[in-house]
Amino acid sequence: MPPRLVSSSTLRQLARFGVVGALGFVTDVGGFNLLRYAGGEGPLHDYPLSAKVVSGTLATIVAWLGNRFWTFRSTRRDKAHHEFLLFAVVATLGTLIAMGCLWVSHYWLGFRSPLADNISANGVGLVLATGFRFWAYRRHVFSQHGDHSGLSEIAEHHLTEVPADRQGA
Repeated sequence: MPPRLVSSSTLRQLARFGVVGALGFVTDVGGFNLLRYAGGEGPLHDYPLSAKVVSGTLATIVAWLGNRFWTFRSTRRDKAHHEFLLFAVVATLGTLIAMGCLWVSHYWLGFRSPLADNISANGVGLVLATGFRFWAYRRHVFSQHGDHSGLSEIAEHHLTEVPADRQGA
């Protein structure tokens, strides 16, 4: 029998990650469209970027909660605020990966149709970003003891530092 490339526990974790990601995606897209178009003209109809920020923020919270309490429940950190900060950093880096794919396709290669933009951002970009996020969440975010890469130590330093004007207060 050939050796397994991925353990069954990692495959289960990957499946859970996919379900949580799908819920985050539905939250993002659904929230955006509700904010823009609910009842014809939603509360943020004239503010598409604001609607995207709100829906993206809600999707990030949904994804963090799902990953914290289901996907990575056995390896989550004791300090939830540190974990959330690292999660948000990794999520942002993933978004930049997808945006980079869109930039290369749209501006560098000149593929400017709606289909090309969706393939590069939501096809290639999403696949690459999802792979990166799964790896980074496992290694850097949902690790009880940190990974000694410096990322955990930076979060620890910035979240526990007391400003000089608040010391002794």
